[in-house]
Formats: sequence, structure tokens, C-alpha cells
Amino acid sequence: MTIRSFQDSNVFEDIEGGIYKIIVESKNGCGTSELLVSVIQFPKFFTPNGDRKNDSWGIKGVSNTLYQSNSSINIFNRYGKLVAQTTIDGDGWDGTYNGKLLPSDDYWYSIQLIPVNTDQKPILKKGHFSLIRK
Repeated sequence: MTIRSFQDSNVFEDIEGGIYKIIVESKNGCGTSELLVSVIQFPKFFTPNGDRKNDSWGIKGVSNTLYQSNSSINIFNRYGKLVAQTTIDGDGWDGTYNGKLLPSDDYWYSIQLIPVNTDQKPILKKGHFSLIRK
């Protein structure tokens, strides 16, 4: 996605999860600087019904460009049983466990994102989302 709008402020609002390249350009023409940033977004629900909208649950804004492949995404049911492990560059979780559809319910995630830049600290997040079947 390419968004090419210049602004005076260094604040960006209402941005979807994704990887963005920020280009800072001097107003007096002295040059530019670029920075690749990750805006991480955790979906609150998904609806794996085959309509190609929200059919899998995955984190937006992560890739092997900025995070190491040994980063972990673990998904648990409400009783704490591990039902899925996904990779940061995969298609996300499809709502199954051992090939069987899991029911509509709340599920929990535990995520460790390890930056490629070893000067940065790992990102640890826990939360929940809903699997909705209709």
C-alpha cells in the first residue's frame, strides 16, 4: 500500500495495522530520511465461514522484515488448552484444532515478537478475541 501525503505533524491517526515506510523530507530541500515501522493490530474477532472476509485470525503489521521467524503466536481456548500455534508470516489461524472446527467462543492469545534489530526489546502481548460462526 502506498500512501503519499505530506504533513507537518509527526502524529499519524486512524492507521490500520501494517508495515509502513515513513519518509521525512526537509522543507528546505536538504534531503530525506526513511524509516520502516510496524503498526501492530490484533483483530477482536474473526468469522471463518469461507467468504474470504475475516476467515482467519492473525496479527496485522508483523513480518519477517522486522521480526525474527522464531517469534511465537500461541492461541488457547477458555480453559487454557493450546489449540493453535502460527507463524508471523503465515495465513493465520483458521479456527480448527486437529482438523476439526472449533465452536464460536472467546479464545486467548499469547504473543512474543522478537525484533530483527537486537537493540530493541521483544514485544510480549496477551489478549483475547472471538471466533464467530453463523
